[in-house]
Amino acid sequence: MFDNFPLWPDRASSMAGNVDALFIFLVIVSGMMTLLIFTAVVYFAARYRYRKGVPAEQIEGSTPLELTWTVIPLGVFMVIFAWGAAVYFKSRTPPRDATEIYVVAKQWMWKLEHAEGQREINELHVPVGRDVKLIMTSQDVIHSFFVPAFRMKQDVLPGRYTVAWFRATRPGTYHLFCAEYCGTQHSGMIGSIVVMEPAQYEAWMSGGSGGPLSATGEKIFAELGCATCHRADTQGRGPNLQGVFGKPVQLEDGRMVTADENYVRESILDPGAKIVKGFKPVMPTFQGLVSEEQVNALVAYVKSVSQAGAAGGKSAAATQPESAPSKAKGSQVQ
Repeated sequence: MFDNFPLWPDRASSMAGNVDALFIFLVIVSGMMTLLIFTAVVYFAARYRYRKGVPAEQIEGSTPLELTWTVIPLGVFMVIFAWGAAVYFKSRTPPRDATEIYVVAKQWMWKLEHAEGQREINELHVPVGRDVKLIMTSQDVIHSFFVPAFRMKQDVLPGRYTVAWFRATRPGTYHLFCAEYCGTQHSGMIGSIVVMEPAQYEAWMSGGSGGPLSATGEKIFAELGCATCHRADTQGRGPNLQGVFGKPVQLEDGRMVTADENYVRESILDPGAKIVKGFKPVMPTFQGLVSEEQVNALVAYVKSVSQAGAAGGKSAAATQPESAPSKAKGSQVQ
């Protein structure tokens, strides 16, 4: 209906239709309410206007009328709330089997790296019909990853990960913008999302890379000596990393946290922030010693180790999930 409307952007993701439908509903409701209010204002202004020699009339309250204009708007607003919440949670909950791509924003470019190792700048190639999860961080200031055709926008913050996801539904090339003012060349921080047919995408992916991102993380893990403390036999000074990602971790102060990407990242750059129960705060910080890309590689490696441990069914990983994660991750990066 709106594909040829010049002011309506392309609709090229699975979420675009839901966002557009909610937006159109809000516009219609707002328009109807505006028309109703202005009609009532004009009617009452004419009906009860001041007339010479006609005394003013006392208007008594009406319980049915009060209930009507209270209940009906409440019902409309509850529909808006429920619909908006459903769209929001769906757009903020990546599918479990989504393809992961790490994004590093910096003034004034987008650096992207696929799990398979392919790297791109200001351009992202993805296959049509596949869920894609973006794990994003900023190297300097706040940026915002905005793709109008996908109806998605997510702030990208320094010092932590934010996550967004999409499933492209139409092949083509779509605009990527930074939607948060980030400095003098903010307007030039643009890029494109290239959506390809699966066969074309596989051909593009086979063009070569430096190896999987997790393999790069494994090399960094070894170079930094992390394996000295994070041993598979659970005898090290740091937790065993197998099977810890995505699991609950118990801290020394009694709190329980989930070992997600942000937890692993924090354990690498600020290991003293969350001390795993049963371990000492002996891990040094790697803040300033590893780049954002290296942190991404280490996080990918921790995830791959956890997945391998879960697949192998190793009991050691199952017995140390809660304390292992926090430190494990931190040391890992070390």
